[in-house]
Amino acid sequence: MFEKLFMLVKNNAAAAVINNPAIPANSRESVINEASSSIIEVLKSQMETGRINDLIRFFKFSHTYNEGLITSITNKFANKLNKYYNIDMASAHAAAVSLIPPVMKQLVQQSNSQQHKEFALGTMLSQLNGNRADLSGLVNQLMIA
Repeated sequence: MFEKLFMLVKNNAAAAVINNPAIPANSRESVINEASSSIIEVLKSQMETGRINDLIRFFKFSHTYNEGLITSITNKFANKLNKYYNIDMASAHAAAVSLIPPVMKQLVQQSNSQQHKEFALGTMLSQLNGNRADLSGLVNQLMIA
């Protein structure tokens, strides 16, 4: 799943990363990796802080734009760009805003699609928790509720 997420980010990175003069050419692959890890870290944090219902709602109601979750991921990514790549905060935030929301929209769409089993919500949440528990049953129960 994590490799597929990296590819999803990479496929959306043209304007925000690849063609962005603020991001050095030799750092672009690393920056794409930072975007992926920012998504994973925030989703994981949501689970670890007991907000699994909020995560399920976010993925279940794809038409609902969870601004708080998107903002958290965007800010985490922008801060990494600023801290680790010395990109000024305005440019870092602009790159994050142009990359993270479209990636999350596609992630939601793919999690609800039968074609993308690796992004099925139960599978994704189980992998985010390190496969310590299969969360598919819980997800299915909460999706019905």
